[in-house]
Amino acid sequence: MRWNVNRCWWCAKFLTNNCGFTERTLRTVLTCVRKYSSYPVKKLGVREDSPTVPPFPPVYNAAKIESEVYDWWEKEGFFKPKSRSSTADTFSMVLPPPNVTGTLHLGHALTATIQDVLARWHRMHGRCVCWVPGMDHAGIATQVAVEKKLWQERRLTRHDIGREEFEKEVWKWKHQKAEVITRQLRELGASLDWSRHVFTMNPAQSSAVVEAFIRLYEGGLIYRAKSLVNWSCILQSAISDIEVTHKEVKSRTMFDIPGYEEPVEFGVLTNFAYKIIDCDEEIVVSTTRVETIPGDVAIAVHPGDDRYKKWHGARVWHPFREESIPVICDEFVDPTFGTGAVKITPAHSSIDYEVAKRHNLSMISVISEDGMLNDYAKPYSGMKRFDARRVITEDLKRRNLFRGQKEHITIVPVCSRSGDAVEYLLKSQWFVNCKEMGRKAAASIRNGDLKIEPATFEKTWFTWLDNIKDWCISRQLWWGHRIPMYQCHSKGDVDTVLWVAARSTVEARRKASQLLGLDDDKTKHIEVSQDTDVLDTWFSSALFPFTVHGWPAQSENLSKFYPLSLMETGHDILFFWVARMVMLGTYCTGAVPFKKVLLHGIICDAVGRKMSKSLGNVIDPGDVINGISLEGLSEKVQHSYKAGLLSESELQRAVAGQKKLFPDGIPQCGTDALRFTLCSQNVTSFFINFDVNTCAKNRAFCNKVWQACKYVHQCVTRVVPHQAALRRMDRWILSRLACMVAEMDEALHNMQFHCATAALKTFLYDEFCDIYLETTKPVMRSNTSEAGAASWTLLQCTLTALRALSPFMPFITEELYQRCVQLEKGCHERSVMIAPYPKPEEWSEYRDENLENEFDEVYSVVLAIRRLRSLYNIKTKMPEVYVVNDAAGQCELIRQYTDIITTLARCGTITISQELPGSLLRASVAETAGANSSVHIVVKGKDTEVEKDEIGKKYKILTKDLDKMLKITSQAGYKSGAPREVQDMHRKKIESLEAELEKLRQYQDSLKRLDEVIK
Repeated sequence: MRWNVNRCWWCAKFLTNNCGFTERTLRTVLTCVRKYSSYPVKKLGVREDSPTVPPFPPVYNAAKIESEVYDWWEKEGFFKPKSRSSTADTFSMVLPPPNVTGTLHLGHALTATIQDVLARWHRMHGRCVCWVPGMDHAGIATQVAVEKKLWQERRLTRHDIGREEFEKEVWKWKHQKAEVITRQLRELGASLDWSRHVFTMNPAQSSAVVEAFIRLYEGGLIYRAKSLVNWSCILQSAISDIEVTHKEVKSRTMFDIPGYEEPVEFGVLTNFAYKIIDCDEEIVVSTTRVETIPGDVAIAVHPGDDRYKKWHGARVWHPFREESIPVICDEFVDPTFGTGAVKITPAHSSIDYEVAKRHNLSMISVISEDGMLNDYAKPYSGMKRFDARRVITEDLKRRNLFRGQKEHITIVPVCSRSGDAVEYLLKSQWFVNCKEMGRKAAASIRNGDLKIEPATFEKTWFTWLDNIKDWCISRQLWWGHRIPMYQCHSKGDVDTVLWVAARSTVEARRKASQLLGLDDDKTKHIEVSQDTDVLDTWFSSALFPFTVHGWPAQSENLSKFYPLSLMETGHDILFFWVARMVMLGTYCTGAVPFKKVLLHGIICDAVGRKMSKSLGNVIDPGDVINGISLEGLSEKVQHSYKAGLLSESELQRAVAGQKKLFPDGIPQCGTDALRFTLCSQNVTSFFINFDVNTCAKNRAFCNKVWQACKYVHQCVTRVVPHQAALRRMDRWILSRLACMVAEMDEALHNMQFHCATAALKTFLYDEFCDIYLETTKPVMRSNTSEAGAASWTLLQCTLTALRALSPFMPFITEELYQRCVQLEKGCHERSVMIAPYPKPEEWSEYRDENLENEFDEVYSVVLAIRRLRSLYNIKTKMPEVYVVNDAAGQCELIRQYTDIITTLARCGTITISQELPGSLLRASVAETAGANSSVHIVVKGKDTEVEKDEIGKKYKILTKDLDKMLKITSQAGYKSGAPREVQDMHRKKIESLEAELEKLRQYQDSLKRLDEVIK
């Protein structure tokens, strides 16, 4: 019996696609064809040289793909600095070291994604890429976290266990959190060179920090002084400006302050009187800080305020210290604020501190480090500061000095680490003189040595650095780099104390001996003790770009990879980190630490709110990658509450926020979809909104790419690709490919990631998948040479697009590249991440803008047909279509694309003419297409009565259900009595019914329009 070759082929194809048969089954069947049929197999267009490749999985599985490839990349050494030639350029970055305080959030994911896109892009261009990972010890944040853990688990404080044991506890914490953070970065696909991983408290880093400190000290830039600092009474440490949150209180507001059982009142302005000496008159002043009255040293008025001119130079009686203080004139006073007279308390106000220095006033501290009033505040010494506020107010009333209170807008400084109200205290601290370093940092922008993107932040840069203040670098903590300063004095001579900067006790003793002029044999009599304070975390972080490469040693890595090519980070730490890196980097190495700074915005939720645990809108990148239920999200918030990170009221708001934002939890999206979503918005915007729904759509885009590659794989496996006899549509998609490659090149050179992702999505989703792929299906079923040309075009577009997409979606592109690259003859790279990135010049010859414009006109016909079918609900599978254009040339052009239009619009016969037959004027619906064409679909004979009857019945049922639900929810007591989950269920049901009714109304409207046409 003779086999029917074509029937055999399609039978095998059916078995392969629908019954789980492998390609081996297909080849077995074809072997039978060869054996028992006289027809040549080549007539089928089937490749006899098809490579042996594993079966293509039918469905895109992000979890499976993303769990397998990262270890292989690392094992193969793809993340290490390598180049294709000895003359290749280098590209170096450091990952802003995340704090070892917990897990990474979406802000970290954005940073890692942006940097990884750039690292992969430069690597594919053949450059030697060095991307260094690291973690920051985060002094205050980590100490606070470990103290909370210690108290929660063992009811112990750090003072209970001592400094040495506490440091051991912190190191345990560090190892646990570092492991989690490392796993998260790997999950994000960050192609970091893990062999270079750095922790800011490692011995080499600590040694470099000491070296930098000593150089600054010996250069006269570090000094010790008593000055006003941000002080946390709970932490009992100075804190940096970035750790102070300024909360605006617009009216009388109660705040929960750590250490107080009752909430503390803010937002109230108190007026009280100072009695003028030798006179019965008084000056009434206004204050929001009643508890600091014992520290008042003067009353200030504006020199131009006529109300107080007669009291210039007078003195008033301090009611608690029982001494006189002066009335001074200063233009800082706002005559319209309060009474126009203000109290001056320089030891507890940054503004008053400057006033006191201008007028040479004394500075009296009345609040101690623990937040208690001290002996200078008698009779209130020993009271908590906010308890004293209430008592002092009562005393003012009793002394007949109280003059009333009113609500007032107040800015309350709050410690972001402890939630405590920040005090401004006078403390002896170590400072860095930043004036000259700040001037040079500002000049680096002005002279072009450094560039900031976006350039709008240059103004901020100059404002800060041109007016920079000295930097307080000492912290009263146990976790961090001990300040390498030693107090030295001869035994018995405690009055002569020297501060010495040294690398060790031995060196400190030697230096002190030289300064004291002692003989060598007396050096051993010098007593030495190191300062117990530690350095501000930002100090060691500022050294990070060069210490990671071995500084202070002049290593090969330092000379090759420093200065860095780019520093990418959030704009919120432009001054606290970036400016300080430039200042210290320039001072220590003589070079600006990087050539360019790219600043990204702050991640917000879908409606533009900053992410906050108390709002329930914080999104863990792992939850987006792997998915999580609403119950899972709630458990995380409950854990934060139990750990003391949220109050009970914040817990309730967070749970409610999660139910509103994520009623069905967060769907599993995968890493590639998350990365693509993060890059799809303009990352340099001040705020970046992140929508989980957009991420889910990008997961669908991943599936679209997967299915397209699966189709291409099938086509190229079956039909030998060749470049001859390219069809018009082949040339069109190659032109669009050339356009995409050019747009990608420009976008990535300018670091405009949203433009790059838009170009990729337009090409892959709209042009390649939705248009070109569909036009190849009839061709691939033919036995002509056009099938081979389509096969070649499909493969070239696929491989090029995968390489272009790879930096953004590294996991799926690696999997698809491995499967598809084997279909092309020649030598290829082992991984897509080291394959050459597409270059515009490689595809420029295929760019044909005339052809693109030509197809745009044709495609407008396709879109017009689709709009008509949707608008008039035309369900006929193959409707008859007329295309009318009064230009003969345009008619001929459209006629050449008839098969394409039929395929893409899924319509029947298409008639193209310069005018519409009169008989169809009342039997068709019309839509304009392009500049001069009109499209008409024949609808004569369509019966809409049955459809209208069915819709009417369904409409009545849904209306009845909606009325029932509205009646339930409008009953008295429903909102207060029905459980919240029941109300949520009812709300969703009502929304669903209203949406269904709206769809039916639109359907009815389309049938009415169709009836009008038919009649």
